[in-house]
Amino acid sequence: MKKLVFTLLAASCVAFAKPTVTTTILPTKYFVEQIAGDTLQVNTMVGKGADPHTYEPKPSEMKMVQNSDLYFAVGIEFDEGVSLDGEKGIYGPYRQSDRKEIYQTAAKYLTEKGFTYPSFVSEEEMAIIREEQEKAGVNTGYYGKWATDRNLSLEEIRANLDAGKPWTLRLKSGGDPEVAMKFKDGIRGEINVRQNNLDVVILKQNGIPTYHFAHVVDDHFMRVTDVVRGEEWLSTLPIHLELFFLMGWTRPNYNHTAHLMKVEDGKKRKLSKRKDPELSLEYYMKDGYFPEAVTEYLMTLMNSNYEEWRMKNPDKSYREFAFKTKNMSSSGALFDLNKLNDISKDVLVKMSEDQILDFMMAWSEKFDKDANQLLVKYRDDLSRLLAIGRSGKKPRKDLVNCSQIMDFISYYFDEDFKYVDNLPERVSKEDARVILRAYIDTYNQDDTNEAWFEKVKTITDTNGFTSNNKAFKNEPELYKGNITDVSTAIRVAVVGRQQSPDLWSIQQVMGRDRVLARIEKYLETLA
Repeated sequence: MKKLVFTLLAASCVAFAKPTVTTTILPTKYFVEQIAGDTLQVNTMVGKGADPHTYEPKPSEMKMVQNSDLYFAVGIEFDEGVSLDGEKGIYGPYRQSDRKEIYQTAAKYLTEKGFTYPSFVSEEEMAIIREEQEKAGVNTGYYGKWATDRNLSLEEIRANLDAGKPWTLRLKSGGDPEVAMKFKDGIRGEINVRQNNLDVVILKQNGIPTYHFAHVVDDHFMRVTDVVRGEEWLSTLPIHLELFFLMGWTRPNYNHTAHLMKVEDGKKRKLSKRKDPELSLEYYMKDGYFPEAVTEYLMTLMNSNYEEWRMKNPDKSYREFAFKTKNMSSSGALFDLNKLNDISKDVLVKMSEDQILDFMMAWSEKFDKDANQLLVKYRDDLSRLLAIGRSGKKPRKDLVNCSQIMDFISYYFDEDFKYVDNLPERVSKEDARVILRAYIDTYNQDDTNEAWFEKVKTITDTNGFTSNNKAFKNEPELYKGNITDVSTAIRVAVVGRQQSPDLWSIQQVMGRDRVLARIEKYLETLA
């Protein structure tokens, strides 16, 4: 497999004008926008709702590319197809409209062999046929007794042509749907496939092929060896197998992927574009999931043995994994957002704080302007803040995506600061006032972690609490509470929460003035 690369072809930019960039698909457009911000005008060729697999650029779209200052593509290094400088590769032409003669030559071959016929049935007539078939409870399509045009005489065909009736070229199928064929799918293994009996259209009225015929002709002449597509195409496989057979060509290896599934109300169902936002790439973009994390999770869905490989190779790139279609699920992998979040934690703990912040800056410029202002203002501090507890043998794994990280560190921003939690149950407001005043009086920004903790212990022991957890456990009635209660009260005053990363480390980043200001502010709420 070729290594995925980013290709950026630079051209001259017009002075004082915003340069224009054209990208291939919407995800690529997003990445360019994250890099460039509002310094570029970014267009995309394959728009929303379009299928990149069947996409054919229009003249206007190619002109858009030609007039762009930059062209940005992501994926396999571009070495074949339609480029800025014309077509590139040895299997062209690549525009379907330019391949008309190839398709028609192949169709002529089938016609000479007696495997096709012209059909003059209209859309209105086809609608009537479908209605009859639905009432009869049989498969819909042009076949059997409904395929009346396959029996037209040469004279009838000529008369229809002379009358100027529109026509299509249909396959004269010789298959029997009662006969099953054994077929080996790259994902599903050996399966039974019924022979095709549908007289499908292979050339439309304008002489352009349908997908069925274009797939067979193009994949043969372009030397395609493997086809990977969704399981919804399994129903069309008999058509394609018959066409390859009739043409006398070797078919490619087919790999039909299963749908992603989710559990809802205790039952598994297929993920739906209409019902499930998590099926859209934009869902992960808006929440700020890191591409590395999403990729890692998708690998676990695609190959059943990936997780085992990852455990054995924690530091290797996923690109080194030996991907095999036979290890893909044939029944549908189960999508689990909680598992994605867990994997994301594992991925982010291996990233540097600066890498995380760089991505957050790009994300916030696009999706959260308020967050972006905070990130810009506190950037220098945040690198130190995010580093707390992330080193050592057991690093903290509590960062998931940009939205979650912003909420996680919100205690640090004075602009958004709020008291989320109350005092611990065993600390009264009166006790809290005494504890916090003592904390202010003894606070020294230059204290080591050890010296700071000794002061907290002293405050604990001199105010009716105990720093001896064993003594508290044995005789709790002798004390107001323990050192956990006291330190939690201080934590609430400083960061507004009962739980946070190491408090001493947070204070080292905040600085003396902000720490003491926070405590004074909290004391006002206790008055």
